Amino acid sequence: MAITKGKSTMNKPQYSTKCYMCLSGKLNIDHKSVDLLKRFLMPNGKIKPRRISGLCAKHQRMVSNAIKKARILALLPFIVYDTDFRK
Repeated sequence: MAITKGKSTMNKPQYSTKCYMCLSGKLNIDHKSVDLLKRFLMPNGKIKPRRISGLCAKHQRMVSNAIKKARILALLPFIVYDTDFRK
């Protein structure tokens, strides 16, 4: 007689599996919408990964390309300098 374990709910991720862009109905992401793109940047200027940003693969590619275009056009910084590290 084998003992089988049931599926545990403890190991399931706590974040939503639905994409933010798919839920809001946005079809494309423009590099000029800086306020929207800042949502997908970390405080040090890096692009957030999919597991943190909650985007699907299609929209993550669109966001990362828009962020890269906005950086080239100087709408977003490449890096963010922290002035407190020297203290």
